[in-house]
Amino acid sequence: METKPTVREATLALLRSLRITTVFGNPGSTELGLLRDWPEDFRYILALNEASAVAMADGYAQASGRPALASLHSAGGLGHALGSVMTAWWNQTPVVIIAGQQTRALLPLMPYLHDLEAAQFPRPYVKWSAEPARAEDVPAAIARACYTAIQRPCGPTFVSVPADDWEAPTDPLEPREVATEFAPDPDALARVAAALDASRRPALVVGPGVDRDGAWDLAIELACRTRAAVWVSPYSSRCSFPEDHPLFAGFLPAARQPLCRKLDGHDVIVVLGAPVFTFHIHTEGPVIPPGARLFQLVDDPAAAAWAPAGASVLCTMRLGLAHLVERVAASARPTPPGLRRPPAPAAADPITAAFVLHAVGAAMPGDAIIVDEVPSHRPLLHDYLPIRSSGGFYAGASGSLGWGLPAAAGISLAQPGRRVICVVGDGSAQYAIQGLWTAAQHHMPITFVIFNNGGYAALDAFSALTGAKSHPSFQLPGIDVGVIAAGYGCAARRVEWAAELGPALEASFQAAGPTLLDIPIKDSAPSLF
Repeated sequence: METKPTVREATLALLRSLRITTVFGNPGSTELGLLRDWPEDFRYILALNEASAVAMADGYAQASGRPALASLHSAGGLGHALGSVMTAWWNQTPVVIIAGQQTRALLPLMPYLHDLEAAQFPRPYVKWSAEPARAEDVPAAIARACYTAIQRPCGPTFVSVPADDWEAPTDPLEPREVATEFAPDPDALARVAAALDASRRPALVVGPGVDRDGAWDLAIELACRTRAAVWVSPYSSRCSFPEDHPLFAGFLPAARQPLCRKLDGHDVIVVLGAPVFTFHIHTEGPVIPPGARLFQLVDDPAAAAWAPAGASVLCTMRLGLAHLVERVAASARPTPPGLRRPPAPAAADPITAAFVLHAVGAAMPGDAIIVDEVPSHRPLLHDYLPIRSSGGFYAGASGSLGWGLPAAAGISLAQPGRRVICVVGDGSAQYAIQGLWTAAQHHMPITFVIFNNGGYAALDAFSALTGAKSHPSFQLPGIDVGVIAAGYGCAARRVEWAAELGPALEASFQAAGPTLLDIPIKDSAPSLF
């Protein structure tokens, strides 16, 4: 009689066939059944906490273009990771999460380390979740999680696996092919093309979906054919258009009134791969300028449903843009004025954030990747650090801190030949500072640039915006991030003077492993728009 494979063997065979052989995790006793006799063709990337493991998987999946797997420890581990799970949801990243559960025989007795309602715990920030009813159903549940994660809109999925399931016998599971692209409705797209052809002054608003779908070149072609000004959607987590292109107009703010001011004069607005719109500060007024017509191409039915204005066309960006480029006429309308950037900031002591960002942009390798978590200085990053290549920029779409530093490690693993530059605030860095250890252990070529303003400067800015006369202190005295980095095995240097910054960046960009530059910043509370 033929011996059946174990759940563990069937699961590893499935993952191998799907090319998911890098696992990010922070293990506990309930995961050891999966990890025993670990196969040589799989690699396990150990993180020092579960939030970092999921953020690393998120970065890896985005930069590799394939789903990633994160392994967490039961309810506590999943609880630690939920901030990163939420960010993966908003990033629309295909991360498959497996968490351990206590053995099935113990579950009726409310055992130590068990999850009360495992499948419900991560909702609503997973696309699908389950704890299989039988041990032999685990491989099929993980397969469903993988295939669901890659369906548009992509996102995290979750499977809870009791600890004793891994050794149970099951049937082998053959991998399936699941096509994920879908084309737009031809008649709806024809209306978009006709509006662009008839427009006097069109605008394209590019969002993260363009770069996520590999439609960067198609967005450039559409802009050139229509001679449309190209704006970036509010808080876009990817760069979907070269920011030094003559048609690049700038970045839209996350509030109605200033956004409408930016778009004023455009009679046709086409939003590509983004919501309409992501707002952060409430202001009264219309969502788009009066008299303008808005169209949205998006792969997310929910984003199409809640859009407050315009007509939406459901499609993946690569197919949607390819069809739209074929339908629009080459325009002879005047080329709109491009973005005027501010002059280069002067070297000054103490160092300013603008000077740091300009210096990074001037010194970094041409194929470097920027990972952003400097919420206090995002507008300055847009001014002084233009992104010029597809896959050259990543940020967390949720606004939750602690994603950037470990995500940079996952991105570096997926793109080992490229320098990764993680610009991160000193407050943001503390949420997941343990990620430095994983970067050091794997000798990742990452430069961590710490904008050390000694506190949570964004909170000072928001307090000023709301007219608060006083608030508790948001300062963070007594933290030596360089000493912390050295303790994790990451080379570190404090840069206090403008004259030191260029050489320090150059040396960091040449280093074989990770380096951290701790840069005191003395800027006042930043502008939010």
